[in-house]
Amino acid sequence: MRLSRRIQGLPPYLFVQISQKIAEKKARGERVISFAIGDPDLPTPENILRELFESARDPVNHRYPESYGLPAFRQAIAGWYGRRFGVDLDPDTEVLPLIGSKEGIAHIALCFVDPGDIVLVPDPAYPVYSIGTMFAGGESYAMPLKEERGFLPDFDAIPENVARRAKLLWLNYPNNPTAAVADAAFFRKVVDFALEYDLVVCHDAPYTEIAFDGYRPMSFLEVPGAKEVGFEFHSLSKSYNMTGWRVGMAVGNAGIRDALMRIKSNLDSGIPQAIQYAAIEALHGDQACIKDNVAVYSRRRDKMVSVLRELGLGVTTPKASLYIWARIPDGYTSADYAARLLDDTGVVVTPGTGYGQYGEGYIRLSLTASDEDIDVGLERLSSWKGSRV
Repeated sequence: MRLSRRIQGLPPYLFVQISQKIAEKKARGERVISFAIGDPDLPTPENILRELFESARDPVNHRYPESYGLPAFRQAIAGWYGRRFGVDLDPDTEVLPLIGSKEGIAHIALCFVDPGDIVLVPDPAYPVYSIGTMFAGGESYAMPLKEERGFLPDFDAIPENVARRAKLLWLNYPNNPTAAVADAAFFRKVVDFALEYDLVVCHDAPYTEIAFDGYRPMSFLEVPGAKEVGFEFHSLSKSYNMTGWRVGMAVGNAGIRDALMRIKSNLDSGIPQAIQYAAIEALHGDQACIKDNVAVYSRRRDKMVSVLRELGLGVTTPKASLYIWARIPDGYTSADYAARLLDDTGVVVTPGTGYGQYGEGYIRLSLTASDEDIDVGLERLSSWKGSRV
């Protein structure tokens, strides 16, 4: 058996490794508290589940769906974008349902990137941006996200020859893993940069609805000219606690949508229709669940920030997202610090280097553990003697 070169060079997915370590400790009878993975512990709202159950009973929904999704679902997505962001979308040409946004994120490079082309990728970042680039034969060029710049990329630092060869530019705000946010002035710079260098902008925006203290994140598509160059990925996973149902969307430039649709129609058969009807209910139904979710995450955020600061970690209270990005004390690498936490306390965090070389010196903690686990985990961290060494 001879594996392809792309598989031979493919690292294990970050969270697979973390899950394996957790399983090893649990096998020894230890209680592990995981702050590692951003998978909401809160249940899918009842109105969405009722619609899912009823739709699942209809034999019409037992057959192959279409890759481009139900017209009613595309219309619901366009309507939600209009109400939430004031963005006008044509549901037939500018909206594409996805089997979770990860599917589209992984495949979009296949639409535009040929072997040897460059993709501008933030660092640290969600690993799939670079992995999708690699599968397409492209080369990722890291745009450092540094704390002193608010974890925003510096486009002036990108060499001219690199920018000219680039095909795609990835962005993600509110950000994973740093929890940074971006404003309209930054997004206007993005549009200008993309127009100058003929770039496709892919904005990954699944955390816009998880925001605190009155802050309301914006869509990249709200900026004039964004639809000329851009495509935005979104998801129902974080907003409506639907990670397990695998449903999301990408919206924006019609040409980009058509290209990704052509890839999808050759690789998958779309989202099961019962799940699409549940998603329609999520977008059209009572939105109080989002406010309720945010209240839970806000309470957890405040507890976690307080304890992490007691440990001597550098933490800026996040305005949005499901994560806390904490600067570790000098004298550790991110991996060493995370390993010591796991060994000494049974608390799992994600080392910043799992998201790129510029994640060194940080760890990421998720707010999606249960309230009980968060209380137990924070108590363990508060009494951790290793933090004082």
